[in-house]
Amino acid sequence: MKNGYEKTRLRLVEEQLVPRGIHDSTVLHAMATVPRHLFVEEALRPQAYGDFPLPIGEGQTISQPYIVALMTQSLALKKDDRVLEIGTGCGYQTAILATLCRQVYTVERIKSLLAKARRNFDLLQLFNILSKADDGTSGWAKHAPFDAIIVTAGGPKIPQPLVEQLADPGLMVMPVGESDAQALTVLQKNNGKLSRQIMENVRFVKLVGAHGWQAK
Repeated sequence: MKNGYEKTRLRLVEEQLVPRGIHDSTVLHAMATVPRHLFVEEALRPQAYGDFPLPIGEGQTISQPYIVALMTQSLALKKDDRVLEIGTGCGYQTAILATLCRQVYTVERIKSLLAKARRNFDLLQLFNILSKADDGTSGWAKHAPFDAIIVTAGGPKIPQPLVEQLADPGLMVMPVGESDAQALTVLQKNNGKLSRQIMENVRFVKLVGAHGWQAK
């Protein structure tokens, strides 16, 4: 898909991601090839490769590229991995994951956003994505366990169903904290034991659901 955006994507990788510690070559390649501009409204496409979030409608946002790369890198994905994503949104993070692993299972509670995301998955011929509209805080037990889980919204705690659906060994990344500020947290499950690592402070939209914030 040749267009005028390839150089802009490469500049984002070289000037924003690499200097800030994104070193995984597979993640950098995904960030340099997945067309972020397709996942935002046409009027916002000139801003698509700025390192900041953008609105995607329904009060939701597409995360800044650095955070997408950081969360993806923290999962240390392998080609044969099966990944659960909670919060499809516009589908950009999903597309990044789909280039790096065998299968992505993604859950989005807002049907209109999921419909847009699915159109882009088809356009990009990403056929290793399975999606559904549902309460993501309950995970997707039918397809568990997952080698990795990524949650793209902030919750007061890590939902217990997701902990249970994470494989052993397995890695999960999620923003955890208050409704307006969270700590990006990596949960590792290994030999039945759980450990946590805090990466940095972030600000995500609310994780709404039975095991997150309650919908108004």
